[in-house]
Amino acid sequence: MTTIFDCRDEAQLLAGMRHARQAIGRGDLIVIPTDTVYGIAADAFSATAVQRLLDAKGRGRDQPPPVLIGSKDTLSALAESVPEAVQRLVEAFWPGGLTIVLPAQPSLVWDLGETRGTVAVRMPEGRVALELLAETGPLAVSSANLTGQAAAISAHDAERMLGDSVAVYLDDGMSKDGVASTIVDATSLVRRADGERGEVRILRQGVVSRSQLLEVLGDLLEAEEPPQDGNP
Repeated sequence: MTTIFDCRDEAQLLAGMRHARQAIGRGDLIVIPTDTVYGIAADAFSATAVQRLLDAKGRGRDQPPPVLIGSKDTLSALAESVPEAVQRLVEAFWPGGLTIVLPAQPSLVWDLGETRGTVAVRMPEGRVALELLAETGPLAVSSANLTGQAAAISAHDAERMLGDSVAVYLDDGMSKDGVASTIVDATSLVRRADGERGEVRILRQGVVSRSQLLEVLGDLLEAEEPPQDGNP
């Protein structure tokens, strides 16, 4: 049976965190608040749980979920390599609204979908998410909504869309601004095999702006494409 816990109440927070940990351990889904929007979460190392997450959202394996972590140090355990430029991004924007795509550690035994050997990683801000991640380890997390609908900015928004497919909802009030994380692809910093210097490419513009990324990366950030004629 689905339960919503109000994490602004200390007693409900403790109960909710306990039930959330137990749900993750069983391979069930939970909904958690993050600093961007609400997320639907599963054990990243359970292929069955990740498939349940994709099914709940109505999403295919060609759209694998990102992974949330509770510590900056965990990135090096999930990624094949963490280039110096990525370390600068981590120091500047984690915990916070930046998701970084890197080649995945080859030794990892997991199945997030058709990742083509990559993993998208973020360390979120916020007490509930970080305390839970400290207990569970990395979680596969996608926005808590049905595919094609707006991301949930409250636990009740998520519950209306996802219903009983989720075992536990952790409610921490309305999302701060309802803007999703920015996603950057840094794989070419690791995989570039032609001797040329790789660049970081913005895949989705979100809460972290291009100007903020440029300040940290300089000319390692891929140049903006000029607007086409008739499209100012």
